[in-house]
Amino acid sequence: MDLQLLGKHALVTGSTAGIGFATAQRLAAEGVAVTLNGRSTAGVDAAVQRLRALLPGARVDGIAADLAGPDGAALLAERCEHVDILVNNLGIYEPKPFQEISDADWLRLFDVNVMSGVRLSRVAFPAMKRRGFGRIIFVSSESGLNPPPEMIHYGMTKAAQLSIARALAEASKGSAVTVNAVLPGPTRTEGSRAFTELLAREQGIDEAQVERNYFAEERPASLLGRFIDPAEVAATITYLCSPLAAATNGSSVRVDGGIVRSIV
Repeated sequence: MDLQLLGKHALVTGSTAGIGFATAQRLAAEGVAVTLNGRSTAGVDAAVQRLRALLPGARVDGIAADLAGPDGAALLAERCEHVDILVNNLGIYEPKPFQEISDADWLRLFDVNVMSGVRLSRVAFPAMKRRGFGRIIFVSSESGLNPPPEMIHYGMTKAAQLSIARALAEASKGSAVTVNAVLPGPTRTEGSRAFTELLAREQGIDEAQVERNYFAEERPASLLGRFIDPAEVAATITYLCSPLAAATNGSSVRVDGGIVRSIV
């Protein structure tokens, strides 16, 4: 299927690994010029080289910027004025009992997970409307609908992204700009891999058994019963970035492995 993305330009935040890198790779494979982003110059340079090795001839560059504050967002502001696609993927999480989550913890997750996307979208959205085409994606989580009791502050930020995406989509009415949220379920990222490796060593079992135990005991509602591959999330994001997805706007699209049990 031709997604009609050849010649577009995308910025993907938090894209040196995981869902962000997989999304950048999928977009680049469709002929999109992709700008990667991460906090460190070394990390961004390594990701750019990795993507070029995977896709020789891909148009890819990178910008190192810490988007946890306005200064980092300001470094990307000029680039945001020219992109056709903005994927707000940057996000962090930390399991912590509610009573131990400090004000600083709440604000840190809000700044990174929510305000990073707000600051970039504030620049990209009006520019997209002026040019007559644009796609903004907020990479949220099923935790936005199923707030995890072990990460209440994380669930709050993911729910906030859903609200922002829907409200911003309302402002796109009558244009060729769309704004959507994507809700991955538990995904096989570097963080989850380290988690299963640690448990496997501690419990003296293999990682496959750790994964089976996790979904049986901690996420029994999952219909997939395994960690989602980042490429599976990236495929949905890439479709939503295409002109073919023009009728999908203001939506929260689940790529959760069936873990959310509601039908709406």
